[in-house]
Amino acid sequence: MPDDRRAQQRTGAWVGVLLALVLAAVLLTALPGDDDGSDGASCPARTVASWSADDRLTGEFVRYGDDPVRADDWTGGDGTHSVRLPDGRLLWLFSDTYLGHVYPPPNPAGESHAWRDTTAPLVRNSAVVMSGDRLDTTLPAPLFADPAPDQWRWPVAARVEPRAPGSGEQVLRVLLWVRTAGQSPWIYGVPTATEVATLSLPDLRVESITKVFDQQLVQDPARRVLFGTTLVEEGGWTYVYGGNDAQAVGRPVSSAYVARVPEGRLAEPAAWEYWNGGAWTAGEGPRAVLGDGRRTGVGSAFSVVRDGETYVLFTMAAGTEGLSTVTSYWSCSPTGPWKGPTRGFSPPLPRAGVAAYNPQVHPQAGADGRLVLSYDVNWLEPTGAAAQLSGNVSLYRPRFVTLRLAPAR
Repeated sequence: MPDDRRAQQRTGAWVGVLLALVLAAVLLTALPGDDDGSDGASCPARTVASWSADDRLTGEFVRYGDDPVRADDWTGGDGTHSVRLPDGRLLWLFSDTYLGHVYPPPNPAGESHAWRDTTAPLVRNSAVVMSGDRLDTTLPAPLFADPAPDQWRWPVAARVEPRAPGSGEQVLRVLLWVRTAGQSPWIYGVPTATEVATLSLPDLRVESITKVFDQQLVQDPARRVLFGTTLVEEGGWTYVYGGNDAQAVGRPVSSAYVARVPEGRLAEPAAWEYWNGGAWTAGEGPRAVLGDGRRTGVGSAFSVVRDGETYVLFTMAAGTEGLSTVTSYWSCSPTGPWKGPTRGFSPPLPRAGVAAYNPQVHPQAGADGRLVLSYDVNWLEPTGAAAQLSGNVSLYRPRFVTLRLAPAR
């Protein structure tokens, strides 16, 4: 854990990171396509039929974050991802994270909120363990050390897989985004590389970190692709999705890409294959599976889940609802074509002036046919952002909804 001085030095830059990530997570879309029907009985169009706020799960992060017993545990973060471990525990992964103390509202009877000191430690990533329905442990943070000066790692999607194909031993593999400090417009870091960390089970010790997709030779940072915003396990393959950062330089949209890796080989760069628009290949650069460069596309933070034979992609909607409304696309294949967007919904926000971003589905946290979806929240305006995040800890914690999918009509 860094000392308070280091945290203070990084707070200003980090606020810029947050605000830019909010904007990067926005999806700019066209109107729904002409063909929103089914491609067959086995792959029907899917849309959100109903949803409701998951106050229990949201409240558990409030309880844990506000707990004053420890001074080195999680009190807030974004970049929310999760993975179920073989022993039943649920591991929650976060990008930029506040540690330290949270103090009770100075006026509980009024509208004041729990707050943290402006010198609270800030780290680039963290992991919190949930046993049953209760969060109980923050692993020593940061879990993934900075790879070099002025670089950092953000954990994204993760899965448990065999140590090698056919092995009886399981390990946890976590996708990492490496970013390098840069000048405007790259105030949230220049996309640099995708890595895979291998962690032992059940003790969650980081054994190794391997670079699987290096983008440093791509001259235009807006065209660099980082993989791991979401993944889908299917038929002995892991389909890993990623995006570029075109929006950082004022382009209308970013694009989505997909790679696949045989089960047990996520940490082997030579095992990765990329969709080039017509075939899987290891020798060519990936081609976008969603995003036409003008009207349709995604930000760097979106989520894909398989519902029956249909793949469903969740991201933020466009226009005036872009920082408040979640929408979705659907496809019969992990490579597309993706159709939609379908009807969106606007999950609750803690107050005016707050943005929602990074919608992530947590399939292993749902039950009774319902999906759990998290979304991160953050103060929208740059003026006074640091004070807002310290003065109201609820502005930088994940929130959750549960939803049901049904055939689109």
